[in-house]
Amino acid sequence: MNAHNNLIDSIFEILRNIILRGGIGPVIPAIIFLFFFFAMPLVVLCAFGFVSIDRGVVDWTSISLDHLTSTIKDSLFWHIWWRSFWVGTVSTIFCLCLGYPVAYIYTLAGRGWQILILVATISPLLTSALVRTYAWMVILGGRRGVVNSILLDLDLIDRPIRFLYSDFSVILGMTQIHLPFMILPLITVLSARDLSLEQASLNLGASRLITFFKIIVPISLPGVIAGFALVFAISYTNFIVPQLLGGGNYTTLAVQVYEFIVVILDWNKGAILAFLLLTSCFFFVLGINYLGNWAMKWKEVTR
Repeated sequence: MNAHNNLIDSIFEILRNIILRGGIGPVIPAIIFLFFFFAMPLVVLCAFGFVSIDRGVVDWTSISLDHLTSTIKDSLFWHIWWRSFWVGTVSTIFCLCLGYPVAYIYTLAGRGWQILILVATISPLLTSALVRTYAWMVILGGRRGVVNSILLDLDLIDRPIRFLYSDFSVILGMTQIHLPFMILPLITVLSARDLSLEQASLNLGASRLITFFKIIVPISLPGVIAGFALVFAISYTNFIVPQLLGGGNYTTLAVQVYEFIVVILDWNKGAILAFLLLTSCFFFVLGINYLGNWAMKWKEVTR
């Protein structure tokens, strides 16, 4: 008995030393908060897909994989998954193509222009994504939409163009809403680069274009990877933009989760879709990080 008590006391002493002397004491409240209000709800939600639910009553003893296997065997699930993946990937690539020049120009601009670029990048985040999505609905709407109204008034088109409720509108909305999350990591990495490397490349006879692709781009890869992973994760799991700009017939995994849980009240199906959505997103982000580390192997050689 004494040996058992001594073992418990030793374990508590080790934990106390880790917490108090390891420097994580101040973050314990945040860890507890995230555990109970973030991790636990996700675990409970995913668990709903593996138990029986009858009229809102959960039977935790009836664990089954039937809902998971039936979902995976459904061809409609794979169609919706591909659309989610495709939209997330394309919008992320557009964010990278548009965000990289902005971040690079930021590092070349003067202090006043840098503040202006930073304000222009961050200010959209002060407005709800829902409000910005509704703004795109006004801009891309039917005949009374801003774009169609201008084109019709200028006699550039004979009939309104269908911008809304399409892949174009969804990707456009996601790109605009998620662009700051790509620009900020790129600004952080590009601002910290060693300018002497570029100067040395130019002095050795390389053109500015070659210097950009051989020196600047490899140095900025950590920001590219961080921005790509972040933007892809939030685009792949986005619900608001596909629901509003895509219309009722435009379905992604996130939209399906909402419809099954809130509209149809099929918690089992919605929980399984949520589980597959989060799990696939997790592995995609791991894959992006792996490819990024593989692309930066040259750093290990230079050490």
